Amino acid sequence: MIRYTLTRLGLLVVGLAVASVLIFVSLRVLPGDVAQLIAGAESTPEQVAAVRASLGLDAPLLSQYVDWIGGVFRGDLGTSLITGTSVAAELADKARVTVPLAVMSLTVALVVGIPFGVLSALGRRRVAGTALSVVAQALAAVPVVWAGLMLVVVFAVWLGWLPPQGFPRAGWNDPAAAVRALVLPALTIGVVEGAMLLRFVRSATLQAVGQDYVRTAAAKGLTRTRALLSHGLPNVGLSVITVLGLQVAGIIVGAVVIEQLFTLPGVGRMLVADVASRDLPKVQGELLALTGFVLIVGFLVDLAHRLIDPRQREAA
Repeated sequence: MIRYTLTRLGLLVVGLAVASVLIFVSLRVLPGDVAQLIAGAESTPEQVAAVRASLGLDAPLLSQYVDWIGGVFRGDLGTSLITGTSVAAELADKARVTVPLAVMSLTVALVVGIPFGVLSALGRRRVAGTALSVVAQALAAVPVVWAGLMLVVVFAVWLGWLPPQGFPRAGWNDPAAAVRALVLPALTIGVVEGAMLLRFVRSATLQAVGQDYVRTAAAKGLTRTRALLSHGLPNVGLSVITVLGLQVAGIIVGAVVIEQLFTLPGVGRMLVADVASRDLPKVQGELLALTGFVLIVGFLVDLAHRLIDPRQREAA
């Protein structure tokens, strides 16, 4: 297990290194010039060149990359060219909105996907099971923006239960208002992701129902439902863990869109604004942090599989 963990850690580091190179190079080929934005529309080429030199943007690309990645190893993701603030500090501040949003969205997805997926599979020959499957198919195809707008119309405009947009000025100093501000965004992401999880859980459960060990348990006197819950769901859980790892990445991507729709001061909204202003150090740091988070989730999923599944341990 230790050797496997070290191997996966090595692959994680290699993945981050490759991602850092791709992020750095791709941002340099995008059109636009932050030095021109800072200098102003009426600036002369000499003034723009002076700004570029003061920001270190005229240095060779290799030198810029080495300086940046060296700072990353020291825990320094860089400094914003526009505001002069620490990228790591701004990420930590914005994560106070994005992380709770992601946790709440994942919770909604789990509540929607797992129990209703099992119920849909067990009742596949009944009206309720068929209805759940049809609803899940429809929700999984719904664009997340459209789902958010519909939820705003119902719960904010018609019923007036929840705020349609924004985040309280007091932030988490007013926890009740902060949670209320995140309910609709979390429902938007969670319901769509939960519908996709429901479909997968239904398919995995149906596959488990047909396995020999479930039929054997039923032949020994257990009901089909009890046999599935006792013997089938542990194996379904292994597949669900893998899908959840992918859905965490989907939730992070969805947060970028949803934070724009609901005007939440999170990492996603900050990233979009920084791309528009060509604030390269901030965009680099934000993309590397998000990529690292996704890779770490994948690493944890691999470890969970190895710890839970005795077949993998025996094969090793």
